[in-house]
Amino acid sequence: FFKQKTAYEIYQCDWSSDVCSSDLLDTSLLLSAIEVGTHYYWDIAGISLHGEVFIISWLVIFLILGAAFLATSSLEQIPKGWQNFMESVLEFTTDIARNQLGESFYRPWVPFVSTLFLFIFGCNWAGALIPWKVLSLPEGELAAPTNDINTTVALALLVSLTYFYAGISKKGLGYFGRYLQPTPILLPINILEDFTKPLSLSFRLFGNTLADELTISVITLLVPLFIPLPIMGLGIFASSVQALIFSTLAAAYIAEAVE
Repeated sequence: FFKQKTAYEIYQCDWSSDVCSSDLLDTSLLLSAIEVGTHYYWDIAGISLHGEVFIISWLVIFLILGAAFLATSSLEQIPKGWQNFMESVLEFTTDIARNQLGESFYRPWVPFVSTLFLFIFGCNWAGALIPWKVLSLPEGELAAPTNDINTTVALALLVSLTYFYAGISKKGLGYFGRYLQPTPILLPINILEDFTKPLSLSFRLFGNTLADELTISVITLLVPLFIPLPIMGLGIFASSVQALIFSTLAAAYIAEAVE
């Protein structure tokens, strides 16, 4: 049998003689030495920042800002080229806000809904299309920011704060009267709903993104290169759908608060 003396030394012992031989084994054989979820952190003023998430998030933000700058640097009455493409994107995100909020209320919320969609869409595609694993870090590896629960929870909490702001700015403190509708008996359930909304938003986006990346990684290890391509295509489609679902639900929650 094996008796563990330290975290890195395992001694093989004989029951009959009760003598152990100091055969040092490779630390990779020790389950206790395996770290799960290792990440690359920046230590700034005593605060640990998730370096992987910040790197890819900033890249996506700069790409979105660059695309917007290129589209608006030389505006033309009849759009063409990059301006035409970006106007099509804006029209798509505007339709998301319009369909949920209606003609009377949608315009002030187009920037918020559009930013949510473009950021999540960019993060998901950055994780699905760019081979980050070829770049090595001291710890962890680069991947889509949305496969980290901290990112999706932050986005979900931002949506919650936004629809609270929307409701209070339109109705004042009378907004909280909705907790008593249609009957005061539903007060606990109505309060619980405000906790389940960010939970469902964050875990849906996180779970789908992480599952997609894990599935592709496992299939790539098990089968040749071209076999995983259909799964990768499906993952890209699913990541686009997740961006649409998140932004649509955000607009729906805002509409519920201001209706």
